[in-house]
Amino acid sequence: MGFASTYLENRALFPQLIKGAPDNKTSIIVVVPSYNEPGITDLLDSLALCNDPYCKVEVLIVVNAPANAGEDSLANNRKTILNIENWKKNHSNCFFRLYTIDATSFVINGWGVGLARKTGMDEAVRRFNFLDRPDGVILNLDADCTVAKNYFSAVNFELLKRKDRSACSIYFEHPISGNDFSEMVYTSIILYELHLRFYFQGLKYSCFPYVYHTVGSAVAVKALPYIKAGGMNRRIAGEDFYFIQKLIPAGGYFNLNTTAVYPSPRSSFRVPFGTGATIAKLTTENHEILLTYNMQSFNELKSLFGMTVQIYNCKSVNVADSFSDLPEGLKLFIGEEEWTEKILEIKGNTSGLQSFQKRFFGWFNMFKIVKYLNHSHSGTFKKTSVVESALELLNTIGNNFRSNNPRDILLYYRKLEKET
Repeated sequence: MGFASTYLENRALFPQLIKGAPDNKTSIIVVVPSYNEPGITDLLDSLALCNDPYCKVEVLIVVNAPANAGEDSLANNRKTILNIENWKKNHSNCFFRLYTIDATSFVINGWGVGLARKTGMDEAVRRFNFLDRPDGVILNLDADCTVAKNYFSAVNFELLKRKDRSACSIYFEHPISGNDFSEMVYTSIILYELHLRFYFQGLKYSCFPYVYHTVGSAVAVKALPYIKAGGMNRRIAGEDFYFIQKLIPAGGYFNLNTTAVYPSPRSSFRVPFGTGATIAKLTTENHEILLTYNMQSFNELKSLFGMTVQIYNCKSVNVADSFSDLPEGLKLFIGEEEWTEKILEIKGNTSGLQSFQKRFFGWFNMFKIVKYLNHSHSGTFKKTSVVESALELLNTIGNNFRSNNPRDILLYYRKLEKET
């Protein structure tokens, strides 16, 4: 019985989907959801140009379609499968094995990116289970991505060969110029990526200990941590955020910044939020301003997270009094009753500062932060333009950056992130 047999029996939605046995040296498997993606060969070309990762690699493409898919999309799915097979014939010497999982006829509700990722990731686990390789790496990509040439080798050296590491968010950059999209699309993706990086740096500034991007096409996880986290969820949107929040508390999660994934900046109406939806909204409405979080919200979080030692050291009878020290927006969000009850619970179940802080941030985690930011910007603070907020944060942390050009600011934020 393999390490994942129980998980596969109880949690996998489908029986074995790939009949051939994996190569004994297979250590990396890439999972790619694909719906209406006849141009997927650009991704395959990019993967084929990568440096040899010194292990065997498989690529599993899960072609799927929602119940309401139109005939044009279904025709494109058939074209996708044909294009993959033709690419495979023309690249017989490629270093990775390529498999297509045609899920369009599978009888199950809820096809979307979450279910497609789960289908592919569970099949990857099945193959690693056959090899008894719990440290095998499952990589997530999207069908419209490309990758840096050292994509596989960086994952090999920084995740696969590191016993202390279990999963990671991989550095990403959207294309911000070129001939493939309109100038409005490039303008929009600059603003949206700047929002993502401002949020990332805002959390770092606040001293939150678990700061990671949650981009589904730039996540890697070893097989055993994957099943310990319960596997991928079936959400139609936001599946990446929820999945990563399950991985982080187990430890060994890190930011892999020595390679890159290049997601497409194209617009999309497939899901209600995220990159594609934001670009669609900005380009449709011809907006050149994107609103993001007010810098004051991160100042409040910084105050809260800076109080953990003080809260740990205060006597239980004084916990209610400590509520008055919280910033106003946080007091409105948490409430005195929840604060007192939760802090007393945490203090009552921890015996040292380190365990107190771990339990505290298990409560005030990314879910809680997102809820706080949404709550505080519905009354306490007004959202500001991402350029204004990004420049304010740079000024606050002591970077005297002078340009007001969104592209220049984004490039500086990219540089900041790669240096950490």
